[in-house]
Amino acid sequence: MTETAARTGEHRVYIDKQSPDAYRALRNVSETVRGVAASAGLDRLLVELINMRVSQLNACAYCLSVHTAAALRAGETTQRLGVLPAWRDTELFSPRERAALALAEATTDPADGRAQSEAYAEARSVLTDDEISAVIWVAITINAFNRLSVMSKHPVRGTSTPAS
Repeated sequence: MTETAARTGEHRVYIDKQSPDAYRALRNVSETVRGVAASAGLDRLLVELINMRVSQLNACAYCLSVHTAAALRAGETTQRLGVLPAWRDTELFSPRERAALALAEATTDPADGRAQSEAYAEARSVLTDDEISAVIWVAITINAFNRLSVMSKHPVRGTSTPAS
């Protein structure tokens, strides 16, 4: 039982463990999407930026933990990860990255039709059709994993931190 579950008396089903065939299918989709992204020319850093931003919007602590580590391994900087929630207010992201982030946000909140149209128009100006498709697939996939982890309340395991 997680610390949160112990504190609240709430027990969640780890749906990935409860329905392993469905989880395996989602993992297979993820692997396919990773290949689609690579074939479209999206580098690992951009994919991880998308994973991070969508996970921030969905408040998925588990996926944020996993994808922070993956982004750092791929060469992302702590500065860019730190300002990612305010990416529109900084010049640290390229036009291509900005278009992908806007499109990922629009995919995560499809009910905002105006933002979706603006994001799509921006994406069309700097991304190819293959890149647009890949960005949307990456966002769809991480959204699915976010929902799985949020609903399961997957725990974030702590790491030791240096003393201050």
